[in-house]
Amino acid sequence: MCVNDIYTVEISGMTDDGRGVGRAEGVAVFVPYALVGERVRIVVEELKKNYAKARLLSIEKPSPHRTKSECPYFYECGGCAYWHTDYEFELEIKQRCVEDCIRRIGGIECEILPIIGCPSDRRYRNKASYKVAGGEVGFFAGRTHELVSVSDCLLQTEQTNSAAKCIGRFLKERDLDGGIFIRTLGGRVVAGIDAELEAAVAAELADKLRGVGVDLAGLLANGKTVYGSDRLTDKIGEMEYAVSADSFYQVNIFQTKTLYDKVREFAALGGRETVWDLYCGTGTIGLYLASGAKRIVGVETVPAAVEDARENARRNGADNAEYICASATEAFRLRGKPDVVILDPPRRGCDKRVIEAVAKSGAERVVYVSCKPSTLARDMKLFANLGYTAAKACSVDMFPRTAHVETVVLMTRQNP
Repeated sequence: MCVNDIYTVEISGMTDDGRGVGRAEGVAVFVPYALVGERVRIVVEELKKNYAKARLLSIEKPSPHRTKSECPYFYECGGCAYWHTDYEFELEIKQRCVEDCIRRIGGIECEILPIIGCPSDRRYRNKASYKVAGGEVGFFAGRTHELVSVSDCLLQTEQTNSAAKCIGRFLKERDLDGGIFIRTLGGRVVAGIDAELEAAVAAELADKLRGVGVDLAGLLANGKTVYGSDRLTDKIGEMEYAVSADSFYQVNIFQTKTLYDKVREFAALGGRETVWDLYCGTGTIGLYLASGAKRIVGVETVPAAVEDARENARRNGADNAEYICASATEAFRLRGKPDVVILDPPRRGCDKRVIEAVAKSGAERVVYVSCKPSTLARDMKLFANLGYTAAKACSVDMFPRTAHVETVVLMTRQNP
């Protein structure tokens, strides 16, 4: 096999980033925009030691699930993976990916419940990060620094898209490039830009944003609040949360309660448990469980998020919740033993030392929330080696049309 060789291949699988997988000359070939079950014509673009990357030339036998993309930027932008298939098939692909990772990478057999789809595959995000270059606003194409100009991202709310276009025009008038950050919660918006803004200029931009229908709560410039407030509030079930601009918060406005309900179900609290909520962010998961626990201890490294979590505990009258600014490994120096540990780490998964510390704590149950099946499976295997058995897993599609999927796993400690 050589670069520029052309083959016809059958797509027999999908990667966790949404590429089709076929074989040519006995070599695995990864093909963007190809779907499992299709026969496609490809050209080899890159050779690696054990696999090749190819470009799709034509589709000789299309999948019955293939559709015309409703997003005009899909094949340029690279932010989404599945606008070329119906949503039900996208869910099937994600379900298979999770099952394959848990069984193949983790070497684990457990009950894997059906994936929970999102009520809407668009306008679901409460957060966006845009790039601005040469007066254009959009996103970098996948694995490049080439800007794709986007006027209406279908994943973002209408307020977000309006705010991005308005700020883009504002920066273009001043010949400024950089980034735009927009968060929308409770119908209100906090926006940030990578530039210095004097108070008068910030007030001018605020007026422009309100003029295009944006309910603006605050503006940030280079991370500093220059107008209004950097905090927004949101409600999930009966809980109300304050969220500052740089704090982690689940992005899907339709599915977050569904995800937290599944965590609460798996935690199976009876009112007597001490729960340690590691990587807790603004405290949302722990506080959602607080009414069923004796004590909640949240741990987070971002100071602003810890302050948000403490404010959220006060706001919701959760006197049994406390929050500590520390790393997850440092949390286990605390006195006391957790009955249940909640883990919601970044995409890279848990540090091995955290997993070892959780196991050493003797917690009876671990509920692991992950947005990357492969690192989840790797960590499940580590837990299994330390005496924890995976009881069940359930995916919740928090990221329709992208390759990402959130999965909740319950692991229980086996008696020695």
